[in-house]
Amino acid sequence: MNNPVGVFDSGVGGLSVLAALRAELPHERFVYFADTAFAPYGERGDGYVIDRSRKVVEQLIAEHGIKALVVACNTATTAAIHLLRAEHPALPIVGLEPALKPAVATSRTGHISVMATRGTLASARYAALRDSFAGSADVRAVPCDGLVKAIEGFDTAAIAELCARYMAEAGPLGDAPGQVDTVVLGCTHYPLVKNELQRHAPPALRFIDTGAPVAQQARRVLASLGRLAQGGEGGLVLQGSGDPAVLEAAAAHWLQQPQAASAAAATTA
Repeated sequence: MNNPVGVFDSGVGGLSVLAALRAELPHERFVYFADTAFAPYGERGDGYVIDRSRKVVEQLIAEHGIKALVVACNTATTAAIHLLRAEHPALPIVGLEPALKPAVATSRTGHISVMATRGTLASARYAALRDSFAGSADVRAVPCDGLVKAIEGFDTAAIAELCARYMAEAGPLGDAPGQVDTVVLGCTHYPLVKNELQRHAPPALRFIDTGAPVAQQARRVLASLGRLAQGGEGGLVLQGSGDPAVLEAAAAHWLQQPQAASAAAATTA
């Protein structure tokens, strides 16, 4: 089945998931939708996120006939994925959530910090996930206000300042008793600035994100439904609600594979 796989996020953060998807599924065609004109999702209410998610998915289906959807946004997953699945039962939908399970499994000190948007951390879905590990680990939340906006705007000064601030709030960091030895990157934007975050971390600190596990799950879902591309060259279409030149620049910068992407098409989903 050669229809494309849809991938969407409130902005460019989902490019970190897209990179993992393209590595895992090199023969697939992808349509990436960045809803930048209506971002950020993580500092909005559930109703707003649900409305935007519905409109983006409807457009991806109508314009591209997508065979599967990856919700490459923690906030949209927590707020809207259950409704999207109910409204589109024939469309396989893969979402994501902060990677607490592998973090708890690998932490030696039992102390974990979750860096995420305020919307994700305030959601019932995240609360249930966190509570499922009660007694297994000490999990602290670090809401990273402003970091998504800085990443979207290529604001290197703000990125540096905010990464330093939030890594300090995630601590004390280290592998001694009572210290945080594992940080979960609970927003798809944050892996894009992992190098900057690492500047404020001891060498042994582990960062965990969801890109590779989501890509592996997408492969399993497509294979189980007989929708996995069996060969040929993959492809990428970039689409969004904001300035297409900005999205193209972001893809060139964060994916570092500009030759693989088609020209972005602006829309008003």
